[in-house]
Amino acid sequence: MACGAEDLFEGIATGDATFETEAPEWAKWDQGHLQECRLVAGDDKQILGWAALSPVSNRRVYSGVAEVSVYVAADSRGRGMGHILLQSLVAESERCGIWTLQAGIFPENVASITLHESCGFREVGRRQKIGQRNGIWRDVLLLERRSPTVGL
Repeated sequence: MACGAEDLFEGIATGDATFETEAPEWAKWDQGHLQECRLVAGDDKQILGWAALSPVSNRRVYSGVAEVSVYVAADSRGRGMGHILLQSLVAESERCGIWTLQAGIFPENVASITLHESCGFREVGRRQKIGQRNGIWRDVLLLERRSPTVGL
């Protein structure tokens, strides 16, 4: 599979996927994500999507709480790839002892909100004007999924 960071992060250009304005260097991305619970979907030619988890805190009490990142290449959207990746990530997270998954999503990103809700996430709040992208303050919806079996 041939892929560069620009392919993986083409969603940055839409302005509705992340506050980031450019793809991070691999070392920075790697350091910020859990080593387990990294999934990649692809064919012989390219990466079609990926999903990964980031810790929400270094405090031990939050060791079972992680933030979700899901990305689907533009050419692969609308074909169920995001659902497969997110469902697989949920299952893998539970195998790794994660009891709560959270996602921060721009309200305008209806496709991502719908995807997360279809995988058992629920909206728990709205963080108003939490950050800026290109000088514009943006709200972020906070969604979470609590495992029915882990950490009970």
